[in-house]
This record gives sequence, structure tokens and C-alpha cells, in this order.
Amino acid sequence: MNRAFTLHLQSAARYERVEGLVSFVGEDASGRFGLLPGHAPLLTLLEYGLARFRQAAGPWRYLACPGAVLWFAADELFLTTRRYLIDDDYGRISALLAGQLAEEEAALKSVKDNLRRLEQELFRRLRGLEGQRP
Repeated sequence: MNRAFTLHLQSAARYERVEGLVSFVGEDASGRFGLLPGHAPLLTLLEYGLARFRQAAGPWRYLACPGAVLWFAADELFLTTRRYLIDDDYGRISALLAGQLAEEEAALKSVKDNLRRLEQELFRRLRGLEGQRP
């Protein structure tokens, strides 16, 4: 039996392949979960925050992302996200998550809110135009 698995990290700007993982811990809407080699296939959405993984003889490494699609099958773990940061230092990556990624998420939320308001205004105006037809 294979005692390790491979992590494929994919974002809009980069791709990394990390070999020899023995453990992965993440969190989805149902709570925290772990993956070990040989785990059953799994498809889920990671929540905004930190996940962690470990290679055979190494320390935990931390992965910060604003949510991700996680797919695990045949000892291949695929994480697809808009952006991610990796660090071995929990304090440093926590600070990056609280700072850099939080700012990006706030900016993205602002854009989404503006688009929603624009869409509502367009619908309001279209309804007004329909009422003016003869």
C-alpha cells in the first residue's frame, strides 16, 4: 500500500506539486477533517482560512487560502483556489492570512457588492422602461 500521497496546488497564477504527503488537515462547512494515504475519494469546498499538511519526515506546513475546491482520489490531492500562501511558520502565515488575504477578500466583496447594486439598478430601470411602452 502506498504510504504517501501527492498534493497539487493550483491557482490562477501558479501550480505546485508536493510529493510524499502523509497527512492533510483542512476545514469545510461540516468542520475539520483529515486525509491520510488510501483515504476514500472526497470532493469538498475548503473554507477561508488555514489548512496544514506534512511530508514523511518534515514539520507541518501551513496553507492559507480564501477557500478552495478539494478533490482527493487515488492518493492524489488537488486543491484549486484563486490564491494561496504556504509557510512553515504558523505565526507568520496567520499574520499573512489576517492581513494580505483578508484585504483581498474585503476588496473582492466590495466589487461583488457594487456589481449586485449595479444589477439591481439595471433591473429597476428596465422595469421602468417596460411600464412606459404604449
